Amino acid sequence: MLKITRFLCFAMVCVMASAVVAQDKPESFAVEGHQAYLRAAPKAAPGKPWIWYAPNVGGKFIILQHKMYTEAFLEAGIALASYDLGEVRGAPASTKKFSHFYEAMIQRGYSPKPILLGQSRGGLMTLAWACRHPDKVTAWAGIYPVCHLDSYPLRLSKKETLADYGMAETELRSQLDKLNPVSLLDGLAKQHVPMFSVHGDQDRTVPHHENTLLLQQRYQALGGTCDVKIIPGRGHEVSPAFFQCQELIDFILKHAKK
Repeated sequence: MLKITRFLCFAMVCVMASAVVAQDKPESFAVEGHQAYLRAAPKAAPGKPWIWYAPNVGGKFIILQHKMYTEAFLEAGIALASYDLGEVRGAPASTKKFSHFYEAMIQRGYSPKPILLGQSRGGLMTLAWACRHPDKVTAWAGIYPVCHLDSYPLRLSKKETLADYGMAETELRSQLDKLNPVSLLDGLAKQHVPMFSVHGDQDRTVPHHENTLLLQQRYQALGGTCDVKIIPGRGHEVSPAFFQCQELIDFILKHAKK
């Protein structure tokens, strides 16, 4: 009898553990031939706010690995969602595909004005979409984000960038003013979309002065608000400085309530 009781207790623990793991996994659903991922809040806040996170390559919803962010947002009733288009770099065609994901989220009852959060090259993905749809964005935030095509994309990721834009390098460079997110900020400024970015001053992959600080400079010149936290001595890395940033949490929670 004692053995049976122990077995039943063990089985119940396993079931409960499996349930917890299942709750931690995001829902996956197809949108126009690509996978979307959604981690719904246990209790959605009014208006069903959501964070649109990028990048997502191969189904890697990276932000969910960072407990401080995930718990803060989910407990506040904010869902986290992402869409896997692979290694895209903000071209008009791939940006248009992101709109299919946006529409799918709206059909699920989520807010028509998400908060966009871009990490590294995900900054370029989200900022490119935001610039082309400024009326559909509540706020934009970045974690050492790529903002400038003539930085990481054309320096360290040229093959993927040219493939996304379907252009030769000379052609793309000749059209930077028409395609570069940091040159397309007018609409966001007119919509008063607030921005925030956390970046290290020793980032060799995505230099802060070519991306975050350039974004801030140009956006403020247009009358926009762009708060920045520069982390001294830090590079392009996974560390608490970037993934336990209270200022980023406060920024998102503040604007999700609007």
